[in-house]
Amino acid sequence: MTRLEQMLGETPYVAYLYGYPHKTAYRPFTPALSLESVWAEERRDALFLYFHVPFCEMRCGFCNLFTAAGPKQDVVDGYLGALEREAHRVKAALGTASFARLAVGGGTPTLLDVAGLHRVFDLAEKVLGADPHHIPVSVEVSPETVDAEKLRALRSRGTDRVSIGVQSFIEAEVAAVKRPQQTAQVEAALDLIRSTGFPTLNLDLIYGMEGQTVETFLYSIRQALRFTPEEIYLYPLYVRPLTFLGKKARAWDDLRIALYRAGREFLLAQGFTQVSMRMFRASHAPNAGGPVYRCQEDGMVGLGCGARSYTGQVHYSSEYAVGSREVRSIIASYSARTAESFGEVGYGFRLDGEERRRRYMLLSLLAEGVDFATYHEQFCTDVLEDFPELLELEAHGLARRDGQALRLTPSGVELSDLIGPWLHSTGVRELSQEYSWR
Repeated sequence: MTRLEQMLGETPYVAYLYGYPHKTAYRPFTPALSLESVWAEERRDALFLYFHVPFCEMRCGFCNLFTAAGPKQDVVDGYLGALEREAHRVKAALGTASFARLAVGGGTPTLLDVAGLHRVFDLAEKVLGADPHHIPVSVEVSPETVDAEKLRALRSRGTDRVSIGVQSFIEAEVAAVKRPQQTAQVEAALDLIRSTGFPTLNLDLIYGMEGQTVETFLYSIRQALRFTPEEIYLYPLYVRPLTFLGKKARAWDDLRIALYRAGREFLLAQGFTQVSMRMFRASHAPNAGGPVYRCQEDGMVGLGCGARSYTGQVHYSSEYAVGSREVRSIIASYSARTAESFGEVGYGFRLDGEERRRRYMLLSLLAEGVDFATYHEQFCTDVLEDFPELLELEAHGLARRDGQALRLTPSGVELSDLIGPWLHSTGVRELSQEYSWR
């Protein structure tokens, strides 16, 4: 039995792969690298600029993001001061650079007050030189933290996409994952977002919560469609180490495949296009079918504690934690850093040639598919010769060649969270297994 066949007999929910390698494969650099050296060979004409705001009003029971709940204002102010020092140091290292898009995530960026939001956008525009009015700009919000003034501020600074985590329109379901959310507040927030005129509304829902059924999941999707979102993300519930749910000793009833299939078929019937296992785009969305950001090709400049940065050969970030004490300690250390210290890259992962090829192949496969000619142009090799294991996907009906590319079949797409980890290199897999969650 091959490793893939063994994994196919187990849970299809191994890990959500939004980047490669995963942050659990990052380790300290000894000695630290200089910021200038890390970016020396990188193209800088179409970078992704990302700001991380590691604060939330509460931590949901399923959340393993790098975030601290309920920070005091002096903690927020200290963090924003460090973010400003980092932005100036990054600008000095990058020199002339152009940004193709901007995102502000977290955490919950709208936990910041209006002045704090403007401060972040000032760093993007006035320090780093991004022009939010001429590139796509996305900001994550929550029902509990948005109001009309904050939304107007975001729109005035060029934000054209707002992403909101609703998870469910049924209060008992979100209560089961320790999220005290009122549906009336969610609907009021969505009405505000729509009335403010953002071109793209993305709405996140979760499936697999305790007590959830196909009928209740479809009810939440129907409620979401009342607000005509341009994008909907359907996320399977993951029970992570050190989260509230992860500490509960119980077996999780796995209806997730049935819920996913029901949600997928319903959205396709409503005219949505499936972009990935999680993402569905409405036919009325701006630039529907147009180009998307390709993180396997384009560099990312991440600022803030918890943000990750990508160059062709080095991925780096601050250290990672989930436990509240550890998160607060890392934020405090970040906030105390000097401008000079931001010129050092001390934690991350070096990608050799094999890992760069694997990253490109893997992230392409889980999105639009691996185009053979484009891969050859990038690396001067054949992807099926570099990664013959891909033929095993084809043998199991999980991928299909059309002569020009290898793409996941619908059966493969629904197993994305298994296929991604299966394709990890042995080295990355071992590093992730050795990682100690804290």
